[in-house]
Amino acid sequence: MEALAHVKYVRMSPRKVKLVCDMIRGKDVKTATAYLKQTNKAATEPMLKLLKSAVANAEHNNGMNPDELYVSTCVANPGPVLKRGRIASRRGFVRILKRTTHITIGVSEKA
Repeated sequence: MEALAHVKYVRMSPRKVKLVCDMIRGKDVKTATAYLKQTNKAATEPMLKLLKSAVANAEHNNGMNPDELYVSTCVANPGPVLKRGRIASRRGFVRILKRTTHITIGVSEKA
């Protein structure tokens, strides 16, 4: 059985969040937490919060042992894009895309 936790509309590019997702996928929770605390990426802060939430969901809702959990799924999908712009040279207009991300972390017990 898998316990999930979601966070939506994180104001960060999915491309940057996927790097952190790939780093912790398949690791046990203690190792993944240590990786997230030591990594110097902006995406680690919401991911650490989300990992703690997924562990709490597994423990409270499904009665799993938190010492035997590992990160089974970690997905960063693109969310809606905020379209902004600014004035460029020669009276032009440059579009700025402010991307958002939906992150899902799932934890399971080791079999």
